Amino acid sequence: MIQVFGLQITFFQVIATVLGIGLLVFIHELGHFMMAKKFKIRVEKFSFGFGPEIVGFTRGETRYSICAIPLGGMVKMPGEDIESAKGEPDEFLSQPWYRRLIIAFFGPFMNYLLAFILFAFVIFCWGLTKPSEQPVIGDLVANFPAQQAGLASGDIIRTINGMPVKSWEEMSGFIRSHPGDQLTLSVVRQGKELTVALVPKKDPASGVGLIGIGPKMETEKVGFVQSVGYSARLVTFQSVYTLKYLGEKLIRWEKPELAGPIGVVQILAKAAKAGWENLLYLLGVISVALGLFNLLPIPLVDGGHIFIALIEGITRRPFSKKALQTANIVGFGIIICIFLFATYSDLTRLGMSLHR
Repeated sequence: MIQVFGLQITFFQVIATVLGIGLLVFIHELGHFMMAKKFKIRVEKFSFGFGPEIVGFTRGETRYSICAIPLGGMVKMPGEDIESAKGEPDEFLSQPWYRRLIIAFFGPFMNYLLAFILFAFVIFCWGLTKPSEQPVIGDLVANFPAQQAGLASGDIIRTINGMPVKSWEEMSGFIRSHPGDQLTLSVVRQGKELTVALVPKKDPASGVGLIGIGPKMETEKVGFVQSVGYSARLVTFQSVYTLKYLGEKLIRWEKPELAGPIGVVQILAKAAKAGWENLLYLLGVISVALGLFNLLPIPLVDGGHIFIALIEGITRRPFSKKALQTANIVGFGIIICIFLFATYSDLTRLGMSLHR
């Protein structure tokens, strides 16, 4: 047992977390590698992990390596940036725009493919998890009215202010429509009836009342075909929800909740402790997020290469060296800002959890 970022974690959790992150980045780089080989672009190095090489071999023009820090991978192609490009026919920037687009796209595509496989595997093996329609409490949010009032997971809510509630939707609608009002809940816990009083907290963004509870989750076994269908829908939902969330935050000029390296490690470690089902599902969620981020039109990431290739395909004119250099500087600044903000958010959450 060791302590990392405020968590007491086991050796298995460390291995699962490190290999999980490594798998996501390695699969991403594998997509670039396969397309580079297909288009006969010279790949100088393809590695799992980074840092000092532990073991490796050279086949043809490529050095294949397993490195000391298994947190990703790397595909090194000559001429990937304008500074090192010499105009050789087997360099990345010497390729037609559509080849560069395909090579850049296949990294995020492999992340989406991995997420699709992981989701389908989890649903087929463990079943489809969905919220119960019954007014039964599943999870509670710390420091919200429900927890402060003494409600617990498994409690069945029968009435609110004397009015019977028969479904989660009916109960949730009543609570959401009464922000700041005192509510009296009749609750059944292990066969005994309890009365609990609380006041829903008003959500500053939407104005609805919240008490910090989630529904009980139920598992339904489904077949292989259904698992594949649900997996495709889940991948789509994760992408659309993330874009919608970020779009709403930008429109309202609100600070988004982002997880940086520390946050990802914490979340994966907790998922590994909960079991393979949770770990594999979370890896799928993070794989979608990684693929989606790399599709954003930010210079230096895959989306920036895709955007530049598309512009060149439309205008039939390559970007000038100065334009590419400027775009790279801007992209580097954006990436550093995102990284610093996400890490700051991680440290803020970590500090809050350590002082509770």
